[in-house]
Amino acid sequence: MSMSLIDTFIYAFAHVCLLSCIAQTGQTQRQGNTGAAALRQTIQWQHNGKLFSILSQGSEYQPPLKRDGNKEQAQARPVAIVRNDDAATRTDSSAPSRASQSRGSVRVPSGTGARGGASRWLSGDGARTRGVHGRRNHTDPLRSINGTDRPAGDDEVMVGDDPYNPYKSTDPDNPYYNYYDTYERPRPAQRPGYGTGYFQNGLPDLVGDPYYIQASTYVQRVPMYNLRCAAEENCLASSAYRSSVRDYDMRMLLRFPQRVKNQGTSDFLPSRPRYTWEWHSCHQHYHSMDEFSHYDLLDATTHRRVAEGHKASFCLEDTSCDYGYYRRYACTSHTQGLSPGCYDTYNADIDCQWIDITDVKPGNYILKVSVNPSYQVPESDYSNNVVRCDVRYTGNYAYVSGCHISQY
Repeated sequence: MSMSLIDTFIYAFAHVCLLSCIAQTGQTQRQGNTGAAALRQTIQWQHNGKLFSILSQGSEYQPPLKRDGNKEQAQARPVAIVRNDDAATRTDSSAPSRASQSRGSVRVPSGTGARGGASRWLSGDGARTRGVHGRRNHTDPLRSINGTDRPAGDDEVMVGDDPYNPYKSTDPDNPYYNYYDTYERPRPAQRPGYGTGYFQNGLPDLVGDPYYIQASTYVQRVPMYNLRCAAEENCLASSAYRSSVRDYDMRMLLRFPQRVKNQGTSDFLPSRPRYTWEWHSCHQHYHSMDEFSHYDLLDATTHRRVAEGHKASFCLEDTSCDYGYYRRYACTSHTQGLSPGCYDTYNADIDCQWIDITDVKPGNYILKVSVNPSYQVPESDYSNNVVRCDVRYTGNYAYVSGCHISQY
């Protein structure tokens, strides 16, 4: 009897110990599932046609939340994504994440061939290549959500959706990395602007400066040996080309300056093509127009021409400009013109800036200076291209007054 009681007691005690161990083991497993054991994940990848699988303690992956999801849904099992440079990534499908939890990410350092020490960040919106400082190389577009415009989030942009983004490739070994060069990307044409290109808005408008002419007009006697370059350009009266003229013969010249402003909205460009510009060896520059200005001396009473005027073909350039405007043309072989808001100034002491009045008698006359006289270059207003001045010539001196802009 006593032996049966002892056996019964030992049998019951063994059952109690076994049940206690089973209960403790279950409790331990339940506690571990909420801690580090919950981070155990199955990672699968494929390499050379073989499927590999390991158990990892990596971070928990949370897929992006749906915008229209209002109900909280529990995640079935965590999934870790690892990108392999040699093969495509294979991951297990997962259920939508809990709305209350934040999205996690797994950072996997890139292997050989990474550009600039870049590291891959794997998150819910897919793999993106970021630099060491995490700098973005594109601008997020604006997307209308609920009637308002705001920058699109990471979960709204596809990986490599911009074919013109040189950093769009997620694979550094991609042979088409930076396929579209930055300079080949289509760009909108630049609008004409000061200092950037030719003006194409509107037309130029040349206007002379009558006060500049009136303030600096004078008479000068010059010997013929100092007028050889001017004689080559036909800047003298016909009497200066006679065979009897000697180098020490004197010529009487009515000198005056000229300052022309382009007050239009477009560049004043030469009427002749660049390959037809004439090189003048005496003055060492190209003349881009046959007739930029014309000078005449008229009788004050009959308005008859008393002195042979001449065509002045100059080298167009921006001598000076108003405040806020910049010089863009110079007297060169490839660019000549007059920019809006700028002046082309010819002082009275340069060659051909005169009228030869050697054969003119003393009296009252009218000095007429015309700009673009043949209308070879279109302008918005031709009524301000002429400057007329009253001149009283005594034979040795000239007095100029009443300079004004005229229509003829």
